[in-house]
Amino acid sequence: MGIQFDAEAARRVEALYQTPDVVAQRRETLKSLDLRQGERVLDIGSGPGLLAHEMAANVGPEGQVRGIDTSEDMLAMSRKRCAEQPQAAFESADATDLPYPDGSFDAAVSTQVYEYVPDIPAALAELYRVLRPGGRAVVVDTDYGSLVMHTENPGRMDRVLAAWDEHFVHGDLPRTLSPQLRDAGFTVRQCAVIPMFNPEYDSNTYSHGLIGIIASFVAGRNSVTRDEADAWAAEFAELGKQGKYFFSLNRYLFVADKPDAAKGA
Repeated sequence: MGIQFDAEAARRVEALYQTPDVVAQRRETLKSLDLRQGERVLDIGSGPGLLAHEMAANVGPEGQVRGIDTSEDMLAMSRKRCAEQPQAAFESADATDLPYPDGSFDAAVSTQVYEYVPDIPAALAELYRVLRPGGRAVVVDTDYGSLVMHTENPGRMDRVLAAWDEHFVHGDLPRTLSPQLRDAGFTVRQCAVIPMFNPEYDSNTYSHGLIGIIASFVAGRNSVTRDEADAWAAEFAELGKQGKYFFSLNRYLFVADKPDAAKGA
């Protein structure tokens, strides 16, 4: 189950994360983090290191960026991207077992990670533990129930999306994330929607890259053949030529604070 982030998958994700749609998401994430010079920040699921690279610039040489990921290929990308930023370091670790002492970080961020983690309470407990009192976290995840794509073959679309469901554990995580954050001890300060909206077919968009990733993943799953997966993907190029292309998917951003008991006393 799930995507194996080998070198090829990592390359696809890296390209996807450099589209204007995801660049805008990264900008919104950084704004919500509101990092300051000298702060310590943890990137849970650092992926290709694009966000970590920008965070390292924000906290400066006196700050600290630590990134974890379970994919060695992703970690290699992060290390290469941040090679000239000694304040950034990366290691292999799981979101439910963070290799840092209590209160190690001023801030933490997790984008598109928790939807793949089976034990959300354990992951949020770890997030809470490694933040200092008064620290803050930004969590971004997708609700795949919000996906809207125009197709003229709805039966095939249903089978492809049913196969795609196998790639994550919690496809609707944002719907319950606020109460789960509160259960972990956080105060949820802000919630926002980040739409991935592409009304035209364009190679430099989030949806174009996602279509390729989906087609690669679903082939051989849920009775979807390789030829059928390719035909599913090809339909959108044709719809684009006809002026009928439409894609919309919502990601949700949560800003959560760890209470500072001493400050509140």
